[in-house]
Amino acid sequence: MTQKEEGHLAHLLSLLLKKEVLIEMKKYIQHGDTTTYDHVLAVARAAFKLSKKLPFGVSEMSLLKGALLHDFYLYDWHEQDPQRKRFHGLHHHRTAHKNACRHFHLTPLEEDIILRHMWPLTLKMPRSREGWLVCVADKWVSLEDTFRRTERKNT
Repeated sequence: MTQKEEGHLAHLLSLLLKKEVLIEMKKYIQHGDTTTYDHVLAVARAAFKLSKKLPFGVSEMSLLKGALLHDFYLYDWHEQDPQRKRFHGLHHHRTAHKNACRHFHLTPLEEDIILRHMWPLTLKMPRSREGWLVCVADKWVSLEDTFRRTERKNT
């Protein structure tokens, strides 16, 4: 990304990260030792960066808001009862959506990003460019988190 695009991204994120409830995600681990907060921030950055490489426009605020809230489930899925842990990947998008609706005004596009980011594990495919960008960025960042953890274990 250009320096101007980096600055624009930082500005947009600063507007979205003003809600203190987002800090709650720092309490929970996503993959390895990456917090959910750091994960969603990395997904937002990756989705935005990817959008700049594509020949079509997107709603930048909805893209970033959906990315920041896609895992806004606010529980530790590693320590919950075995049923929740086992089915976390299939259900957490609904919990994230419910929490996001409770704390934020969401557009239908933002709701769709949150509810459909787990494709293909769930059968609900993203319906928008923004949804696809978050879905792909989430998979990429999750793989990076997982492999980074594996590399640290092996050294």
